[in-house]
Amino acid sequence: MTKPSLPELLHAAVTAVGGTERPGQAAMAGAVAEAVDDNAHLLVQAGTGTGKSLGYLVPALAYGERVVVATATLALQRQLVERDLPRTVEALHPLLRRRPQFAMLKGRSNYLCLHRLHEGVPQDEEDGLFDQFEAAAPSSKLGQDLLRMRDWADDTETGDRDDLTPGVSDRAWAQVSVSSRECLGATKCAYGAECFAETARERAKLADVVVTNHALLAIDAIEGAPVLPQHEVLIVDEAHELVSRVTGVATGELTPGQVNRAVRRAAKLVNEKAADALQTASEGFERVMELALPGRLEEVPEDLGYALMALRDAARTVISALGSTRDKSVQDEDAVRKQAMASVESIHSVAERITQGSEYDVVWYERHDRFGASVRVAPLSVSGLLREKLFTERSVVLTSATLKLGGDFNGVGASLGLAPEGTAGDDVPQWKGLDVGSPFDYPKQGILYVARHLATPGREGSRTDMLDELAELVEAAGGRTLGLFSSMRAAQAAAEELRGRQDRPILLQGEETLGELIKNFAADPETCLFGTLSLWQGVDVPGPSCQLVVMDRIPFPRPDDPLMSARQKAVEEAGGNGFMAVAATHAALLMAQGAGRLVRATGDKGVVAVLDPRLANARYGSYLRASLPDFWYTTDRNQVRRSLAAIDAAAKAAP
Repeated sequence: MTKPSLPELLHAAVTAVGGTERPGQAAMAGAVAEAVDDNAHLLVQAGTGTGKSLGYLVPALAYGERVVVATATLALQRQLVERDLPRTVEALHPLLRRRPQFAMLKGRSNYLCLHRLHEGVPQDEEDGLFDQFEAAAPSSKLGQDLLRMRDWADDTETGDRDDLTPGVSDRAWAQVSVSSRECLGATKCAYGAECFAETARERAKLADVVVTNHALLAIDAIEGAPVLPQHEVLIVDEAHELVSRVTGVATGELTPGQVNRAVRRAAKLVNEKAADALQTASEGFERVMELALPGRLEEVPEDLGYALMALRDAARTVISALGSTRDKSVQDEDAVRKQAMASVESIHSVAERITQGSEYDVVWYERHDRFGASVRVAPLSVSGLLREKLFTERSVVLTSATLKLGGDFNGVGASLGLAPEGTAGDDVPQWKGLDVGSPFDYPKQGILYVARHLATPGREGSRTDMLDELAELVEAAGGRTLGLFSSMRAAQAAAEELRGRQDRPILLQGEETLGELIKNFAADPETCLFGTLSLWQGVDVPGPSCQLVVMDRIPFPRPDDPLMSARQKAVEEAGGNGFMAVAATHAALLMAQGAGRLVRATGDKGVVAVLDPRLANARYGSYLRASLPDFWYTTDRNQVRRSLAAIDAAAKAAP
């Protein structure tokens, strides 16, 4: 029997999921198959509605060797594992004459720990463990959640937190889960044979396609201890998120509260001298942190340096002592020791990293209203790490609706450690960029309106003219507005102002869960939804409920953002344009994501309104506009009001 062609396989898969075949999807599938066969790297931009999941899943399943797919959001992981993969495997089975296996794999703390559930949680203040079920009042929310999880543990096949519905708070989940550092290990644990996390790993080892998340991919790359099974091909979906997720995993943090917990956990397990040294170092660190002012530390201040060296040395002593001391009064000593060891090792590694003072790290103080001060350390860049760990030994495909900024892939490529497309060299990973377009007719379906007449937004202060403009646009649109704001304060001010001016419902992020807000927004066309960062990327509302997307200003990073400003400065010192490489790229990515909220289906029509004249007037404006979908462009406020009113009237007249 002849091997089925890629178009045949794609046709079968698209039919199975009830989709429509699109030229962009076929072009993408062909390019992915070619990259995989040639062991090459590919960056592919596939606009909303292309059907990019099948564009990479079909060639991945046809390949025959193991493929890892890493995504940024839980929603996409679920869609792949619960919908796309089962249907696609079923559809391809007769053609491939085999049934490819697939599995989901996450970090250990995402799975229920049976040891924690049955033996209890190591208690910070007391000896040994305590029963979290007895400690929580059965009538309390925590108590009810714990009892529900105990029942769920008997029924669940996966132990995956995301399969528990309704979900539980982080605090409740922490009572029944462990990090990889706290885990006893399957061979030492009484529940090792039934462990959900170990079962997930075993399943992944047998699968042809393993679906995971960016964070686990980063841990696998950074920590050197492989978590993912061996694989020939890596596909990174939502690839515009990868750099920030990897940076997050590579960021260390120390807080006085965290150090105090480590002291309490270790105190009963080591000799008095070691415990006292850690306690003294902890108090010294706390005193320094009381005076900490937010901002970047170009050099580690002397008092912080001394406090961190004392913490590092005391933590090292405790780590050595933890291995030898035995306290007969401690129950389930292995679990208690493992948790204490994890806490102290974490403190040791961050304190040592900051005191070593690498030129490739950025250190800063942060202050949080609820949690107080912390000192943080993050890599100045993760591009070298990604180049070394991601693009060797396997073919990598990166895809997203927004990878092409300012007209090419080189900006995103540079952040991933790639030289400009076409650069030759022995140590330079070769890659190709491909934009397969979108099934939408952007110039006919959308308008990009820039409010050129408004005053340039300043750092602080109210923007009365912007609020007037917003109110007029919302009125013309008949509601139907998604407001994307650069800060929570701006979103709150706008919601308050518009609630005072008109009767339409204004939903505000933070006043209800995100899922609930989006559901209510989609259900009523008169409703508006205002919010900040997660709305720029997380909203999918096709149809007449979202016909106006407003951005209050260009979302440049804050000038006092320690990491972004350090990255900008580093580019400038190397002779580059720091503003364009860091701030403008950051803004372009967010604006492209935000503008992508407008047109989600072929019948959608509407306006993206940017209430920041710099998009029209500033030199970098053309770069930002080139990063957005190819909407019809205007700065005419009367024209845009007429268009919105016409779109509103058409939506109301529709059956």
